[in-house]
Amino acid sequence: MTSAHCESCKFFDEHKGNGAVAQGDAGLCRFNPPVSQPAPESKGLWPVVSSEDWCGHFTAEMTAAE
Repeated sequence: MTSAHCESCKFFDEHKGNGAVAQGDAGLCRFNPPVSQPAPESKGLWPVVSSEDWCGHFTAEMTAAE
């Protein structure tokens, strides 16, 4: 059986800082568009999730390519 954790989802993207180093077990959820910020000049941000998080969108078809 496939784990329904975010790290198993094809929309999970490693969260890297400016130095291109992975930030612990954090990742970016690319399933939905970036979340807008309150200030008009602010950029939208992808939701940051833990590799062990999960959501209701997960299906076996959404597993990451190996």
